[in-house]
Amino acid sequence: MNIHEYQSKAILKSYGVNVPEGYPAFSAEEAVENAKKLATPVVVVKAQIHAGGRGKAGGVKIAHSPEEAGAFAKELLGKTLVTKQTGPAGKVVNRLLIEAGSNIKKEYYLSFVLDRKTARVVMMGSEEGGMEIEKVAAEMPDKILKETIDPAIGLASFQATRMAYGLHLPQEAIRKATKLMGCLYNAFIGKDCSLAEINPLVLTEEGDVIALDAKLNFDDSALFRHPDIEELRDVTEEDPKELAAAKEGLNYVNLGGDVACMVNGAGLAMATVDIIKYYGGEPANFLDVGGDSTPEKIAAAFRIMLDGGQAKGIFVNIFGGINKCDLVAEGIVEAAKIISSDGKSLPVPVVVRLEGTNVERGREILKNTPIQNVIMAPTMEGGAETIVKLVKEAEQA
Repeated sequence: MNIHEYQSKAILKSYGVNVPEGYPAFSAEEAVENAKKLATPVVVVKAQIHAGGRGKAGGVKIAHSPEEAGAFAKELLGKTLVTKQTGPAGKVVNRLLIEAGSNIKKEYYLSFVLDRKTARVVMMGSEEGGMEIEKVAAEMPDKILKETIDPAIGLASFQATRMAYGLHLPQEAIRKATKLMGCLYNAFIGKDCSLAEINPLVLTEEGDVIALDAKLNFDDSALFRHPDIEELRDVTEEDPKELAAAKEGLNYVNLGGDVACMVNGAGLAMATVDIIKYYGGEPANFLDVGGDSTPEKIAAAFRIMLDGGQAKGIFVNIFGGINKCDLVAEGIVEAAKIISSDGKSLPVPVVVRLEGTNVERGREILKNTPIQNVIMAPTMEGGAETIVKLVKEAEQA
């Protein structure tokens, strides 16, 4: 789960991280009032969307008066920002952060992330702040410093000090930086984050160390422990299909293509996406229906995949273990009854590959059903090749 910058900064501030004073705004009038409240010579007007690269896309403006802040707010609210992370469709700006300007001397990068190889939290830092960390890693890997943290001890003071000196912070800023690192680590652990990133972390001309930007991502599986975080969710920033799938207990990620996939098990789902690409198709989604697929759940999955007309074909790839192939087959029949006007056809071709528990019964159900557009595939490879071919033929027709 992601939250906005102003929400991240409020959380970090509660843990003692030094952040600029700022207030959210949902209208130009509110932006003017917030700028007056700050009473600083420079005010920064920041678009709030769940994507990086806002500055390059024109989503960050420098104002020198409350009236100018209001004019920028009017310009940004309702605007669609297109960045590298939003994709070509972009994201609409519905809220802003009105923040006091900072007298920047030097920019740095600082984050805490999970390293799956070591199963440890890692603190990462770089002198190349303000840049995309992926670009720094590719072009200047020696500029990225890492400290692997022992979970039994937590962030040790010597690790924070080593990082601060490694970033070549001036001597008078070392203690301020190490204190900020400790507070950021406490927030990361305390809120079950999967990422806590400050880019840039800045040293000001006055000698302060400030989190000028902030990004927090949270482990969805731990949100039950943090109802306060759950309340910060902005559903307008999330894919409607992914939200609908979550309510049905389905794991769904929109991939933007036109060949929809319905699979049980994350590993098989990823392999299915890969094999569709191998045969020249574009996967529409990652969809793991899990191991307890009832006919109702399968029908819900079909509704989500077909919503909006994105999918031009569906590949159902089931290896039944806990999942039973006959229940999946019944779900496909049920989906046709719900979705189609006549209860006997689906709007796009559906290729089904079934293996595992009750597979013969499942195949028999689909073989004897009056539903049109359902094609049985003996293998995963054959099924992927068939659905890609059918979708391409439909596009050319």
